[in-house]
Amino acid sequence: MRLIISFLFLLILNTTVAQPKKELTEQEYLELQDKIRFSMNGNFDEGLKYAAELQKSNNNEHLAFAYGSGSYLYQLKNNRAKCDEWYKKALEYYNRIPESVQKINLRAYLYNYRGLTEWKRKNFSNALSNYQEGIKLSTKTLDVIQIVKFKSNIALVNEEVGNYELAIRNLRQNSIFLDKNESLYEKDQFQNSKSNIYTNLGNVYEGYFMKARGKLFLLDSAEYFYKRAINYSQNYLDNKITSTLSLGNIYLYKKDFKNAERTYFDISMYAKQNNDDYYYRIANYNLGDLYHSLKNYDKALVFLKKVDSMSVKEKKTDRISFQSNYLQAKIYSAKNEPELAFKYSKMYLDSYEKYEGELREEALEVNYKLGTANLSDEMISIQEKYKYEVLWNKALKVLYVILVVGIVFFLIKNIRDKNKAQKKMNALIEEFKANLEKKEIEKAEIEKAAAEQNILVETPELEDTLLKKENANLSIDEAKENKIVEKLLALEEKLEYLNPDFTLSYVAKKIKTNTTYLSYVVNKRFGKSFGEYSNELKINYVINQMITNHLYRKYSTQAIAESVGFKNAVSFAKSFRKRTGVSPAQFANNI
Repeated sequence: MRLIISFLFLLILNTTVAQPKKELTEQEYLELQDKIRFSMNGNFDEGLKYAAELQKSNNNEHLAFAYGSGSYLYQLKNNRAKCDEWYKKALEYYNRIPESVQKINLRAYLYNYRGLTEWKRKNFSNALSNYQEGIKLSTKTLDVIQIVKFKSNIALVNEEVGNYELAIRNLRQNSIFLDKNESLYEKDQFQNSKSNIYTNLGNVYEGYFMKARGKLFLLDSAEYFYKRAINYSQNYLDNKITSTLSLGNIYLYKKDFKNAERTYFDISMYAKQNNDDYYYRIANYNLGDLYHSLKNYDKALVFLKKVDSMSVKEKKTDRISFQSNYLQAKIYSAKNEPELAFKYSKMYLDSYEKYEGELREEALEVNYKLGTANLSDEMISIQEKYKYEVLWNKALKVLYVILVVGIVFFLIKNIRDKNKAQKKMNALIEEFKANLEKKEIEKAEIEKAAAEQNILVETPELEDTLLKKENANLSIDEAKENKIVEKLLALEEKLEYLNPDFTLSYVAKKIKTNTTYLSYVVNKRFGKSFGEYSNELKINYVINQMITNHLYRKYSTQAIAESVGFKNAVSFAKSFRKRTGVSPAQFANNI
């Protein structure tokens, strides 16, 4: 009797503790599918959360899709073991499903996710095999949406092996095919598919240019498709960042250094704020490459050192890591620092050999290399050039030590003096922050009171004498004034004032009014000339960034000036000092 009671107790306990399975409607299943797919554009953890929710189903089809899509999400998170484990489970649940059209479509999905996984791992031949098997099944069931995905993915394999013209033709045909079948898509699905195709086209044109640098028109095509991809990627963060970063590369190839720098800094700031090491590493390498092109070697080294640090931390040996070594070897050679040039040329060759050794297992490796053998020859020549000079430099280090000891005394004195100045400047910055807070509170209270009393608060006019006379005789309907102010505020919200072309005539044209009316309204409503109004917006933006973003404080005055649309650092520093009473560097160093 006791045995029977114990058995019943364990049975009840097991039933209570076991995770309950539930019935999902077809609509709920499709909705979770879409959520998982959209998460692959950047929010991988959220996608795994939806996959876990789908795993509560008691339907083998649902479980197979949950584990199959989840396996690719784990690959995107660089968790190879979990990726393989989940894909194996997906096939186990798939094999339990009775034969049907749905089962055929599901197998195609699994082929696609496995192909994407192999592609991420640089196993291009395996990826292609999965895509080819999958597209056969999707064609058999006339699954148009999946056919579009397979065609795009096959085009990417062609790009990797250097078949650029074929890849371009396939992607363009795929884009036309997608447009003809737009009615089969939900709006978000269609936007995502267009975003992917345009991003891929930009990548192929860029890769083609790297192989045939004389064909400059390829850069125009790449730029066009990256911009199109960005327009379609507003809700798909990963595509948007990838396309924006690639667009910066196009600017760099075109020697549009200003736009390239702004683009790379934007991605770097985003990645830093969101703890995204992948994009932060790429952005820093690109900034190093940019400043190397400008021969601003010291600045280039700052960013390349960050790449090295992250590569060591993440134990990565990839194209970015050894290209960083390549650039540093070139820089130290140009700076006539033979020991460091020798060191980094050796690091490049060692990393390159290891990296390419891993790729040799792939039959398609030769096309993937894209001419890097020439770079290896260049590094070998640098090693030979400085091989003996390094020995002499080591002997000179003893003399350097003696000089350093002689300088230490003076450095200590300078440090003490700087500490005194630091304390004084800290007090000034704290006072500025307090005043800024106080002014914002007072402004909010005044605006609130004015709103309650339906009073329009006006500030004194600060235009020059001629403009005052002109505005004094000007009268504009209040509704029209309000409309102009509303449009100005909308431009502020979009940070249009960071554009170097944010002038009176530019803004007047932008909001469809004339310069006289715009000048009058700015003077009347904001109590200042348009130029003062524009500069104040830019300076306020910089102050806010410096206070809230520690990375921004590290930028040079020139870089900050360009980031907010000033044509040169001198005029920016003058405006900044007028607003804050200190220079940008002093303000940044003492926050």
